[in-house]
Amino acid sequence: MITIVEATTKKQIKDYVKFPFALYKNHPYWVPPLISDELETFDKTKNPAFENAEAYFYLAYKENKIVGRIAAIINWEEVNNQQKKKVRFGWWDVIDDIEITKALLEKVYELGRKNNLEHVEGPLGFSNLDKVGVVTEGFDYMGSMITWYNFPYYKDHLEKLGFTKEKEYFESTFSFSNVDASPYYKASDLIGKRYGLKAVTFTNTKDILPYVDEMFDLFNASYAKLASFVAVSERQKDYFKKKYIPFVNPEYIIFVVDQTNKLVAFSIVMPNFAEALKKANGSLFPFGFYHLLQAKKHSKEVLFYLIGIDPDYQNKGVTAIIFKQYHKVFEEKGIIKCIRTPELEENNAIHNLWKNFDPKVDRKRRTYRKEL
Repeated sequence: MITIVEATTKKQIKDYVKFPFALYKNHPYWVPPLISDELETFDKTKNPAFENAEAYFYLAYKENKIVGRIAAIINWEEVNNQQKKKVRFGWWDVIDDIEITKALLEKVYELGRKNNLEHVEGPLGFSNLDKVGVVTEGFDYMGSMITWYNFPYYKDHLEKLGFTKEKEYFESTFSFSNVDASPYYKASDLIGKRYGLKAVTFTNTKDILPYVDEMFDLFNASYAKLASFVAVSERQKDYFKKKYIPFVNPEYIIFVVDQTNKLVAFSIVMPNFAEALKKANGSLFPFGFYHLLQAKKHSKEVLFYLIGIDPDYQNKGVTAIIFKQYHKVFEEKGIIKCIRTPELEENNAIHNLWKNFDPKVDRKRRTYRKEL
């Protein structure tokens, strides 16, 4: 018999966070999150996403053992302002038993129907800066700190339960040694002169902070036209600033400004923390922090996390200025491999941006939809 329980107590939420650690124990490609980070994500007093969203967390039990989990989420900004009558599900993990998946999803349907919503989509987080999608191809590659990993049967469960593909995402890698940077050096100088633009680089994290709010405003403007985009709020800016900026080497953040010092483009790259997170196994102490610090200093792989360009400057070659700076930094650090985070299939501007780097699609993932 399957029993579904809402996780409301501290112990239940901790059980919810720790369930994947048991499910994926010793799995070579699953990357464990930091338990403290996950607990904060689900804490209504700490995560500003709850200003515009409500979420319920469910655990599935069978024979007194946890066998699955799911979050049922409504992003009210999306429902009210974008008129998307959607209930989301996320942070979904389950053993290979479709009846458990079915029972967990019933809780998501209940929330949707109760609020007169029309369809379900997932896996999704609260916003666009959360993890997204079920892996559908490329199971034998390491995940990253900003993606979910899952067994192949997740996709099968959803499709057998009547879900259909909603959005497709690609994850790619390319070798840094294959990059011919000479066109970017030439284009960078030309575009800089033509539009009066220059790169701003950093060696100290504290020097970045004054730019971060403006960066998120630009992020909102540059992604506004993409499907399912929900703007980052003022409180979320502070939250993500504290959550992610300390993980990023300051030299991996590149800004481009115009003659008035207005931000027109930005890019954030992170060291690849996957191996360090596997060693940490969810905990910063006693040694997790050391492993992350070592990766920050010495990782020869980088993860392209975010790139944003002012709509007025899109298709004007501004990325040449960014790539020139990264080429210098990556050469100095001996970077070998570049990893791209999930990018929407429909985001042609991004795909065109990378086509000269000879990228290889390692993994595909998608979100699924079902009418209520």
